[in-house]
Amino acid sequence: MKKAITMDSSATPAAASAPNMSKEDAATDELRSGAPPVNPKRWVALAFIALAQLMVIIDVTIVNIALPSAAKSFDVSDSGKQWVLTAYTLAFGSLLLMGGRIADYMGRKRTFLIGLTGFAVASALGGAAQSFGLLLAARALQGGFGALLAPAALSLLAVLFTDAKERAKAFGIFGAIAGGGSALGLVLGGALTEYLDWRWCFYVNVPVALVAGTGAYMVLTETRAAGRARFDLPGLALATSGLFAIVYALSEAESKGWGSALIVGLLIGGAALLAAFVYVETRVDGPLLPLRVVLNRTRGGAYTAIGLAVIGMFGLFLFLTFYLQVVKGYSPVRAGCAFLPMSVGVVIAGAGITPRLITKVPPRMLVVPGLLLSSVAMFMLSRMDVDTGFWTWIMPSEVLVGIGAGLVMSSAMNYATHGVAPHEAGIASAMANTSQQVGGSIGIALLSTISTSAKADYLKSHPPTTPRGVHEGLVHGYTTATMYAGFMLLGAALLVGLIMNTPRPNQQTEGPGTGATPDAERSAASSPALHVG
Repeated sequence: MKKAITMDSSATPAAASAPNMSKEDAATDELRSGAPPVNPKRWVALAFIALAQLMVIIDVTIVNIALPSAAKSFDVSDSGKQWVLTAYTLAFGSLLLMGGRIADYMGRKRTFLIGLTGFAVASALGGAAQSFGLLLAARALQGGFGALLAPAALSLLAVLFTDAKERAKAFGIFGAIAGGGSALGLVLGGALTEYLDWRWCFYVNVPVALVAGTGAYMVLTETRAAGRARFDLPGLALATSGLFAIVYALSEAESKGWGSALIVGLLIGGAALLAAFVYVETRVDGPLLPLRVVLNRTRGGAYTAIGLAVIGMFGLFLFLTFYLQVVKGYSPVRAGCAFLPMSVGVVIAGAGITPRLITKVPPRMLVVPGLLLSSVAMFMLSRMDVDTGFWTWIMPSEVLVGIGAGLVMSSAMNYATHGVAPHEAGIASAMANTSQQVGGSIGIALLSTISTSAKADYLKSHPPTTPRGVHEGLVHGYTTATMYAGFMLLGAALLVGLIMNTPRPNQQTEGPGTGATPDAERSAASSPALHVG
């Protein structure tokens, strides 16, 4: 039987701990605060949610490793194989906001399990695909179900962990997974492709999803906004089509050129659709994305940090993977293992440093140094040449990027849902994932174009006469792009430092719906009830 939780912005967590308060009164006051009762199995739940998130993060890079072998199996051209990545990116990036709203109204646990099951089925379909068209369809399905799974996972954490210290630890672990899972995917993808078959890069998701789904079903309780699901259809159509146009344009910009009529038209059209979306959201009841979610400086700074930080991470993955395999001659497995120092840095910062400091210092004191460390690493990598040693130069750069990413992602993921009412945790989580997706798409498209142009100019002025000359041109392109990535991260540090003016957090509960911020209280005053069942 489901119990309705009435939103009452006058109740606070502090009242629940008042002297001489009975357990029944404390429980009632906790319900009035808008937060669901504390789940005694929340740490076990975190393990299964984190496992599902790890599967989604790993899938992005593991498919990159499998792509050359898969394309060879189906005899697909270079331009055609790019669609294996684009099909996923388009579905995932354009449907995230809808996925976040579905999680809020249809139930976070239910949405999480549906997304997880669908992702596993689509993965099995991709592994068994006997045609390239079926493989593309499987990738699009993966993206669609991932758009349900990712915001549901983050919003589950937001409502499970409302105590400030517990929340810091939980999001530290979650952020470390978000930052380090990609490197793990390179290792796993290299091993599966080299020793088994590229199809196992898809099949591996099935047992992972089975374990995560079974565990989550057993330990999670359902939370959702009460009442009939309200979906802002005009806003949904504008947001989905606008994001689709922009993500598609960014995915195709390198191959078609930034100046092509198609790319320019899609970017302008996408921007116009998103502008119309913002206008509609100010006029409708029950908007898909309440603008207070984004305009809050704390959350806005978190979304900005996430979107810009992934430029550095994607830049490192993109160019360092090519550098190690093409220039240095590493095998896929060895190249994947070469990224482990970055994962170590992410874990040290995300699961070790950040949880200890996030309740003691303002968020920008973690996010800004993280962006600066990542920019230093990018500038170091911009000094590479054909003969650069791994242990003396590349490995230290990776560790710096890892520490920077751990500081940024763990802190920003925590503050992405800071102060929102419980019924908006899903859409706030979706915005964090959308920032990451769009930022990654921009990073790949922009830096790839910079690298390609720099390589072409170098080879034109330095015609190669030996294989080493070709490699020098490649490295010049990589290092030019990483230098630009360094400047982007410097700019991101300055921007986030100005936006994210949140003071040092207090030790009270700071989860969603606690009345910690004025916008949460205003939202709670007019919000529907929250159902827990």
